[in-house]
Amino acid sequence: MPTRNRSPLALASYNIHRCFGTDGRYVPERIAQVLDGLAADVVGLQEVDMRLLVDGRAQLDYFAAELAMHAVAGPNLKGRRGKFGNALLSRWPVRTVRRTDLSVRHFEPRGAIDCEIERPDGTIRVVVTHLGLNAGERRLQVRRLLVALEEAETGLPTVVMGDFNEWKPTRGALKGLDARFGPSRMARTFPSRLPLLPLDRFWVSPSDGLRHLMVYTTPLTRIASDHLPLRADIAWISALPLPAPAITEV
Repeated sequence: MPTRNRSPLALASYNIHRCFGTDGRYVPERIAQVLDGLAADVVGLQEVDMRLLVDGRAQLDYFAAELAMHAVAGPNLKGRRGKFGNALLSRWPVRTVRRTDLSVRHFEPRGAIDCEIERPDGTIRVVVTHLGLNAGERRLQVRRLLVALEEAETGLPTVVMGDFNEWKPTRGALKGLDARFGPSRMARTFPSRLPLLPLDRFWVSPSDGLRHLMVYTTPLTRIASDHLPLRADIAWISALPLPAPAITEV
């Protein structure tokens, strides 16, 4: 099949810090406004606290309703009061969901969401994660993530995004992801008021799909969370597999 230009798509990664801003206030409406301003087709979220309500709804349900998007939860902490962790929002239907446990003993539970999303012109694979604060913990988590990606290899165009908590110029624990997908660009996203550290990252495969990467900085994003959102414009020049009708969750 000959290659052809695919329609562009926009993805964003955003650690919303439980909807607590840098002023210490819990204002989910600010996060919803930021998400709307991003105008992204797919958004990976970290630190979504579904134990906290917005007008009687869990945070993720509120965002999905406000933005008219499909929602996928990827909680790392579960208890009687609710769930906390990663999430994904998509303008298109999500066909398959896989959840990978990246938890390392003695550290906070972590995980990844691995989704296949049906675009009008083909299916893409999007992975959202949030790695730990300890360097050794992150090394183990990257290894586990790479194994999970290989075990569920789909051949689909793939985006891996999230908060990787890595700030070293030598990329530290992220070398395995760089080797698999090519080096990620290091855009400073943390702390939001004076961003110095490139904690939030994108990897795109095939790598020629990444057209533009930007840190979304506005007066609102500097206060809505302690991270700034990271937005990528992607357009692969290749033929994508046609979507399958089945909807499964693993």
